[in-house]
Amino acid sequence: MQRQGTSHMKAALCKSLNGPESLIIETLPDPEVGAGQVLLRVEAVGLNFADTLVTRGTYQFKPELPFSPGAEIAGVVERAPLGAGISAGARVMAYINWGGAAEKIAVGVDKLIPLPDSVPMTVAAGLSVTYGTAIHGLKDRGRLKAGETVVVTGAAGGAGQAAVEIAKLMGAHVIAVASSAEKCAIAEAAGADETILFPGSDLKATVRDRTGGKGADVVYDCIGGAASEPLIRALAWQGRFLVVGFAAGEIPKIPLNLVLLRGAELAGVFWGEAVRRDPAGHRANMLEVLEWVADGRLKPRIHATYPLDRIGDALRVIEQRKATGKIVLTVPN
Repeated sequence: MQRQGTSHMKAALCKSLNGPESLIIETLPDPEVGAGQVLLRVEAVGLNFADTLVTRGTYQFKPELPFSPGAEIAGVVERAPLGAGISAGARVMAYINWGGAAEKIAVGVDKLIPLPDSVPMTVAAGLSVTYGTAIHGLKDRGRLKAGETVVVTGAAGGAGQAAVEIAKLMGAHVIAVASSAEKCAIAEAAGADETILFPGSDLKATVRDRTGGKGADVVYDCIGGAASEPLIRALAWQGRFLVVGFAAGEIPKIPLNLVLLRGAELAGVFWGEAVRRDPAGHRANMLEVLEWVADGRLKPRIHATYPLDRIGDALRVIEQRKATGKIVLTVPN
């Protein structure tokens, strides 16, 4: 029994690892706010495929039951400690590993990123993972320069589209690789200059042909599998191959002589760990992304919004891979 006068809030709780269907909405006491934290009133939650995995216990993070999914949040600071550098009423976004699918959450001040007034909460809640990964990969790991050529695999997916958009904003020429004509059209709508259908093309020959024989300066590889080795063969001298993910399911084994012969680099893009180790770098990247959104130069797509109590339906859309943009929960307060 809670003591009289305790404030309450609603949260989507995972009490068993049976997937999105097992989530239930419960009323809980407001979270306790620890040292260096604020109480955040959540207004929007960006959902990701990882949220479906964490509800099944198959993700790299395994929170103790019960927990709320939701790693990307945007909302308004309700209460902040003195000297925190942020005050009640501030509009902010944050990336957390889980716990966001609730009306209120205690969040570390160091995780908060201020929002421009012109950026809607529903947009802000969907920026951290895809656009954060893209700018970290292309800028920090790939050292992409204006005028260089980037090849993006899986270019119609959320991660791929974000990479296409960020690469264009950084001044690159973008060649998108996708597995169907429809997906190539999605990549073109995101800003890709050219597309390659794969499977169905000789990636090495096609990339070299499209670049006048020079090859790609940067490859942003979201899929792995059969695409990776030919794209390493298609790198320019001192090209950078960014290992982002393995959506194809197969982790390729690369002959290292290919890297040596091109004076090339293989770089892992482990965004979540980079955020943990370098929060200041993540903050700087997200402020740049937010500036692009505020200026209208970056226009993230939202597939659909769902209220908090329909989180199960929202996650099923993601699990069934039916989303063509971000799925966002809206949280009434």
